[in-house]
Amino acid sequence: MVKNVGPAGLERIELKRLTERVGRLFSVLQEAAEEQMPEIAGGWAPPVDVCETANAICIRIELPGVSASQIKIGLSSNKLRIYGEKKKRNPRQRVISHFCSERNYGPFNRIVRLRWTISVQDATAEFIDGMLSISLPKIKDRRGSEFKVPILEREPK
Repeated sequence: MVKNVGPAGLERIELKRLTERVGRLFSVLQEAAEEQMPEIAGGWAPPVDVCETANAICIRIELPGVSASQIKIGLSSNKLRIYGEKKKRNPRQRVISHFCSERNYGPFNRIVRLRWTISVQDATAEFIDGMLSISLPKIKDRRGSEFKVPILEREPK
């Protein structure tokens, strides 16, 4: 049996759909803005590439002038955080004035939200020539597979 909905009912349904879409759009925009803004005052966020292969999520971060000892990586099931500090080198000759200075120095921080089920224990990172490459192996989706639950039988008291 099909229920007949009047014009006011259709308007309410469309308004509800529009409200849900705007809410989803707002949350996506807010998440994107949080990823772009460094959490550290006076800090900067290095550029990041995120790629997906059949078996892993690959993340590449440009960190020129930084050594591996200056980089820290924090990983949880839903986010990856790359942070550290790029120290300014002391010039050999005394600089009188700067005409242009476009490079970033100081603390850096970058958070990448993870929308995939990954194996945190099997993650690897490699740092070569100022490029940090992180590989996060994906876990096959376990939804729909059946797990056997053992039943413990006890004697009544």
